[in-house]
Amino acid sequence: MKNKLKTRINRDDIISIIDSHLISYPTPEDINYSWSFGFLSGITLLLQIVTGIFLSMHYTPEVNLAFDSIEHIMRNVNGGWFIRYAHANGSSFFFIVIYFHILKGLYYGSYLYPKRALWFSGIVIFLLTMATAFIGYVLPWGQMSYWGATVITNLFSALPQVGQSIVQWIWGGFAVGNSTLNRFFSLHFLFPFLICGVVFLHLVLLHRVGSTSPLGLTHKVNSISFYPYFFIKDLFALQIFLLIFAIVIFYFPNILGHPDNYIEANSLSTPAHITPEWYYTPDYAILRSFPNKLAGVVAMIAAILVLFLLPFIDTTKIRSGHFRKIYSTFLWIWVVNFIILGWIGQKPVESPYTEIGQVATFYYFLFLLVIIPLSGKIEDYGRKNWKVPVNGLLRAQIYRCIEIEAIITKEYLDDKKRYISYSNITGSSIHKQLTDLDIYYTVLKNEIEEKRLLKQKALNENQLSFKIWRLFKYIRIQ
Repeated sequence: MKNKLKTRINRDDIISIIDSHLISYPTPEDINYSWSFGFLSGITLLLQIVTGIFLSMHYTPEVNLAFDSIEHIMRNVNGGWFIRYAHANGSSFFFIVIYFHILKGLYYGSYLYPKRALWFSGIVIFLLTMATAFIGYVLPWGQMSYWGATVITNLFSALPQVGQSIVQWIWGGFAVGNSTLNRFFSLHFLFPFLICGVVFLHLVLLHRVGSTSPLGLTHKVNSISFYPYFFIKDLFALQIFLLIFAIVIFYFPNILGHPDNYIEANSLSTPAHITPEWYYTPDYAILRSFPNKLAGVVAMIAAILVLFLLPFIDTTKIRSGHFRKIYSTFLWIWVVNFIILGWIGQKPVESPYTEIGQVATFYYFLFLLVIIPLSGKIEDYGRKNWKVPVNGLLRAQIYRCIEIEAIITKEYLDDKKRYISYSNITGSSIHKQLTDLDIYYTVLKNEIEEKRLLKQKALNENQLSFKIWRLFKYIRIQ
């Protein structure tokens, strides 16, 4: 019956695609909840598109009516306040799950071969999302929207010769005005569908190379079907996400916004301190860390584009940060440093915030351009010469042997049960088949056990060598 159902599924192209990519998709059995951030990113994108479509039905992209149309949505449209708060806070939550998704990729080495194209498509999605969120932030036409658009678009004026012409082309005039608002509204409506196209490409690339396990394994020997195991896991993560999202919408809807944006835009009144949305503040802090305007713009753009270089400059032979103590230590320092940059981006340009921002900017690039390739070299040299306990590769191979042994045992028991069931139905003898199955299972299990013991012996020798090396180092210091 099961084989007939499988044949029927394979005959139908659409159902076959759904089965192979959502139901029977092989997923590493040891992945944790950090893999759910990719699923949550897709759900948040869908949420933003749906709420954005409903908001566009009542929004008016005209400088004299834009701010009032937002108030109309909040006060007069049935459920308008909920849709608007869901969309405004949804952008913040979108960036939260994206930042965690990128952090997961950095920690587990998801940018390494054979996943370079997958990593590149993810960074393109990130860039498009940042552009979409920025032009969307201008649409409420509050004080921070207007002056944020003025400051950020003015950055293009730092380009020699053509900078001012580009700025005026973006504005559609000599200042941010009605033309700017209209074209930003059109682009903000269009970009999410462009993002959906790149997300589809991202999923195609993911399913082509497969998901990586926390151990850094790219093989599918320890995989199980996505449904129902990880489908239920992602649903649980979604419930937690929606709970937090609902608490913010219903109890703290303005906690992530700026109070000045509830004042209508006024080109004659500049706010005391212009700050972008919180998810731009790390890049804004990098921009302000350079006295030269052009250097700041280049550094701000390079802060994101440098992520494209990671697959080429990382020299490690171990994928997962679980087994890379040097790299993972500096990575968590970099995460704290990123949070500090976000804090600095909300502060005025004065001492000591300027100096702290410059130090944080220096470490941001130091980690991505120097520490990542250098840590791989040091860990590799330590494994070959010092026998430093960076034994991630050996541990991963041992775990993989254990996993393969468990899978073979399960398949052996399933086959044995199937033979016995067949014998009970047909009444035929299966003694020879069971004997051959036992011999085949014993040979495979012995081979895997032998490999595991060899790896365990090498791991023990490595750890013993490190203890002896540390003892000699201590004697030399004394």
